[in-house]
Amino acid sequence: MRRGITQDQVTSAADALVVAGDKPTVEKVRARLGTGSPNTITRMLDLWRQGLAERLQDALSLPELPADVGKVMASLWRLAVDHAHGLAQTGLQQEREALEVARAQLEQAQAQLSHQLREADAAHARVELQLSAAVQRAVDLEARLAEAQLQNDEVRTQRDRLQQQADQWAAEIERLNMKLAALQTASVSERERHDTHVSAVEDRAHHEVDRARQELKALRTDLGAEKRDHLKVQAEHERERATLQRALREAEARAAQHAGHAAALEAAMARLQVVTQRTKKTGTPRRHAAPARKSSLRRSL
Repeated sequence: MRRGITQDQVTSAADALVVAGDKPTVEKVRARLGTGSPNTITRMLDLWRQGLAERLQDALSLPELPADVGKVMASLWRLAVDHAHGLAQTGLQQEREALEVARAQLEQAQAQLSHQLREADAAHARVELQLSAAVQRAVDLEARLAEAQLQNDEVRTQRDRLQQQADQWAAEIERLNMKLAALQTASVSERERHDTHVSAVEDRAHHEVDRARQELKALRTDLGAEKRDHLKVQAEHERERATLQRALREAEARAAQHAGHAAALEAAMARLQVVTQRTKKTGTPRRHAAPARKSSLRRSL
């Protein structure tokens, strides 16, 4: 049955690698032991590094420790500290570069969003102008409608007047016919003269009646055309009003979306400023590695 490795075995292998001038890693310790899980060796190497400082301090404080061993342990400690310091500097530089890239990306996104907001404002202004023009056209249409209504009233008044005049001519014709019937017993000459007069009056009356009917027909035709034009203009106005209202709602929706993006970018910039200020406050790392870099140092060692 295969047995697992112990902390003492990992500690001994790591110490042997250090004494040989080599850096103890998971692969080298596993190769030296010939067995062991990488996760287990990683955990035990962390424990070995945690106790390394105490063991070095004990080694330096013991007067009976050989000088060569003390120097080796001190060199090992300096090597570990220098290596941790280098890793911390590298990690800090990489984080600064990443922050600069993120800042540039955020600034680019903010510039793009500002451009989009300006375009949205311009579109909203255009919609407002179109809506104002539509309102003005609506006012003009209302004025034209009122004018058409006035013309319609005038046409009706003229039609009633012509109808009244036609009725008067019909009454006059009827009166003349009755008078003609009464004069049937008159002399032939008087009858002919009267007939001529009556015929002239009838012709003139018929002509006036025909003219009145033609004018009435023309007025009715004009009135129908004016009504159709008015209905067509009114329908066009309704379509334009619906289109402008839809465009206004879309512009308002885009403006709200751009405002949300702007708020998100401002929050991201605020978080970036906090991270930048935190990085500036940390400065050069201390001789011991920061807790945030512990996992990176463990992987490197």
